[in-house]
Amino acid sequence: MLNRRDLLKSAAALPAAAAFASQAPGPAQLKARIRPAICAYSFRKELESKTMSYADLVRLAAGLNVDGLDLTVYWFPDTTDAFLMPLKRLAYRHNIDIYSISVRTEMTRETPELRAKEVEGIREWVDVASKLGARHIRVFGGRVPKGVTEDQAADWVVEVLKRSAEYAAQKGVVLGLENHGGITEHSSRVLDMIKRVDSPWVGMNLDTGNFRTDVYNQIERCIPHAVAVQVKVEITEDGKRQPSDWDRVISMFGKANYRGYMALEYESSEPAPTAVPKLIHRLGALCSKYSG
Repeated sequence: MLNRRDLLKSAAALPAAAAFASQAPGPAQLKARIRPAICAYSFRKELESKTMSYADLVRLAAGLNVDGLDLTVYWFPDTTDAFLMPLKRLAYRHNIDIYSISVRTEMTRETPELRAKEVEGIREWVDVASKLGARHIRVFGGRVPKGVTEDQAADWVVEVLKRSAEYAAQKGVVLGLENHGGITEHSSRVLDMIKRVDSPWVGMNLDTGNFRTDVYNQIERCIPHAVAVQVKVEITEDGKRQPSDWDRVISMFGKANYRGYMALEYESSEPAPTAVPKLIHRLGALCSKYSG
């Protein structure tokens, strides 16, 4: 219990605290804070063949001085506590932030029953994310089924996301809809669906390598809605594969005051164990360059 002297000290400190708070920058004043991360999908061959484990990935991130990991869950042996809790402890001991998990979803299922299964599946992954301490889940919209209009498919995505977001909000997990072809091929459609869901727990997982036309302009339009980013080494522009201009891309995030992780998702020909360390060094330098 506070005595009279403690109360007087606290009262005297209030004006200084208030002055400090009044000088603190508001959301509109905060500058970019971009942090490099590694997406587990970069090591898909190694994880699938079991020559590398998720624990190895945590140690690699620590060795490369990378703060964050986006764990693609495709090669999880299971989702029991026996697997998740030791991984969570290892990440904590190495000061690595498992901030995101990436899952497969298909929200454009044609029947209410199948869409309900998608919602249930997302809820199960929300529980997994919550256990790991991840605050974000990458999800896919899905393909547009034959005989179905794109507008109808988009309605189904909105339906699934709205229902999933209600549960995600209870666990403090943000859902990031990725531009991954199909119903999410174009930025205009992705942004329209996110706006229609109208939830602070749903945003965009912006993949810089998945647009196929007008790539840089589409990326720029999406940045204000990005809650997570996966950056690729290459882009495809009008059918032609070419190196991604990372300086141009990351500078756009800097100008937009993006604050979050930018995960390297490596898909090129050089083996990931030799390519990723070099690329993550370059990515880290650019993230620092364009952060406030």
